[in-house]
Amino acid sequence: MTASLITTLFLAAIAFSAAIRLWLNFRQSAHVRVHRAAVPAPFAGSIELAAHQKAADYTLAKGQFGRVDLLWGVIWLLLLTLGGGLQLLHEALGHVINPNNLWHGVLMFGALSVVGFIWELPGSLYSTFVLEERFGFNKTTVAIMVKDTIKSALLSAVIGAPLLWLILWLMRSMGTGWWVWTWAVLIGFNLAAMVIYPLFIAPLFNKFEPLKDEALAARINGLLGRCGFKSKGLFVMDGSKRSGHGNAYFTGFGAGKRIVFFDTLLATLSPEEVEAVLAHELGHFKHHHLWQRVAVFALISLALLACLGWLSQQGAFYTGLGVQAHSEALALILFSTVLPVVLFPFTPLMSFWSRKHEFQADAYAVAHAQAGDLVSALAKLYRDNASTLTPDPIHSLFYDSHPPAAIRIGHLRSA
Repeated sequence: MTASLITTLFLAAIAFSAAIRLWLNFRQSAHVRVHRAAVPAPFAGSIELAAHQKAADYTLAKGQFGRVDLLWGVIWLLLLTLGGGLQLLHEALGHVINPNNLWHGVLMFGALSVVGFIWELPGSLYSTFVLEERFGFNKTTVAIMVKDTIKSALLSAVIGAPLLWLILWLMRSMGTGWWVWTWAVLIGFNLAAMVIYPLFIAPLFNKFEPLKDEALAARINGLLGRCGFKSKGLFVMDGSKRSGHGNAYFTGFGAGKRIVFFDTLLATLSPEEVEAVLAHELGHFKHHHLWQRVAVFALISLALLACLGWLSQQGAFYTGLGVQAHSEALALILFSTVLPVVLFPFTPLMSFWSRKHEFQADAYAVAHAQAGDLVSALAKLYRDNASTLTPDPIHSLFYDSHPPAAIRIGHLRSA
C-alpha cells in the first residue's frame, strides 16, 4: 500500500462521510419542517401544538448548527493531517523534550487536546449560550463551564497521562503483539472506571443526594423488590445546574449499582410515571444490555488495535496522512483521528442494535409497570426535551439510539 493510495482513500472517506452527513441533515430538516404545522395523531391529546413546533424549531436550529460544525470538523481534520499540523506539533515539542522520550508522546496528546479545545470553543459557546439558551434549556454559567474545564483537565492529567504513558510503553516494549497487552489494559481500565466513576468522579461535577420523597422511594423499592434488583441507593442529581433536560440512569455494576434521577425529571413526572421509566431502565439490566455492550466493545477494540498494530509498521500510513516522523504517539493519534471517518458507514448497525434494546426494555417495563404510565412519561419527556416527534426515517436509521417517538408509542399502546 502506497502513501498516495492512503491519501486518496482518506480524502474519499472524508468526502463520502461529509456528503452523507449533509444529505441526512437536509433530509431531517425538510421532514421536520413539512410536519411542523400539526401534532402527530398519537400525541394529539398529550402534546400541545406550541410544544410540537418548539421541538421542530429546536431540531431545525440544531440542524443549521450541525452543518457549520461538520464543515468546521472537516477543516480541522485536514489541517491536522494533510495540512501538516501534527508534523508541526511534533517538531515544536521536540524542542522541549526528546522525541524518543515517551513523555514526548504524552505531551503531544496534551497539546493536541488544548489546541482542539480552542478550535472547538466557538462552537461549544454558541451551542450552550446561544442555541440552548434560545430554547430555554441552558442553565450553565461561564463560571460553571470554566470550573468543569479545569476539573476535566486535571482528571486527564492525573488519570489519563499515566495510562497513556503505559500504552505507549507497551507499544514500544512488547514487540509486534503489543496490541494484545494494550487491549487487556484498556478493558481492565474501563471496568475499573465503571466502579470508580460514580463514587469519585461524578461527584466532582454534580451534587448527588439521597431521594427524600419517602412515598416515591417506597414505590421504587417495591418495584426493585418485584424485579429482584439490588442497588446501593436512590439518588437525585442536580441536573438543573447545567440544563433543563431531564433524564434518569443506572451507574456502576455488581453491588455498587446506584439509581440516579435528574431533579428536572422528578419535577416533571408523577410517581407512577417515574416508576414506569425506572422499570424501563431495569429492563436494560435484566436483559444484560450493559454487558452485551461491554463484550462488543471488547471485540471491536481488539480488532481495531490489531489493525493499528499492522498500520503502525507501515511507513506509508504516516506519510500518506501528512506526517513524516514515526512514533507510537503519532500512530495512535493518526489512527484515532481517522477512525470516526472510516467507521461512519457502520453507524446504522449500532443504532439498529440500540433500538432493539430499547424495545426489549419497553417490553420489560410493560410487564412490571403500567404501559399507559410509560406512554405519558415519554410524552412529557419528548415535550420537555423538545425532541422532534417527526424525525426523517433515514436520518433516524443512522443516528437515533431510541426508536422514533410514534413507533415507540405505537408499540407500547399495542401492548
